[in-house]
Amino acid sequence: TGAMYRAVGLAALERGVGLEDDAALAGLVEKLEIDLRPGPEGLRCYLNGADISDKIRSDEVSQAASRVSARPVVREALVRRQRALGRSQGAVMEGRDIGTVVFPDADLKVFLTASITERARRRRDQLAAQGADAELETTLDEIRRRDARDSTRAHAPLVKAPGAVEIDATALSIEEVVERVLSCLDGRQ
Repeated sequence: TGAMYRAVGLAALERGVGLEDDAALAGLVEKLEIDLRPGPEGLRCYLNGADISDKIRSDEVSQAASRVSARPVVREALVRRQRALGRSQGAVMEGRDIGTVVFPDADLKVFLTASITERARRRRDQLAAQGADAELETTLDEIRRRDARDSTRAHAPLVKAPGAVEIDATALSIEEVVERVLSCLDGRQ
């Protein structure tokens, strides 16, 4: 679901909409068609029919996404869409508030963590793969700011959901994380 907030952040930046202007953001969100579709290398994000998957991974869009995600008007609109998506076809969803706000009664809730240094290294590598120049210290600072903003926002702060299984992915590969999640799911059935 983070891609949905990134799409709103990108749209706000491109259209010159203030990131704290609730009335303008409400109007913007209602006009946006955001689609998440499987692609050969994972989920792709489309905004009004255009693939924006690469554009939404920039630092500027990440910061904008964090700011718009703190706005209740944006959160409420996107939560409605996320719930509709999950109810209509069932889903495995990831996001900072999926287990606390969007689907608090989910069959399985996982709180995925990793050390801040490892998260910064992974983010730096992701940006480098896109051709962006990113320093580890700068990336660390950006993640710290985002975590602080998301953890202290008044509306739907980032917290571990009650009953969530915590998995520390610091030293795990993607495949190992998937194995752990699947074993948690097997244990609940």
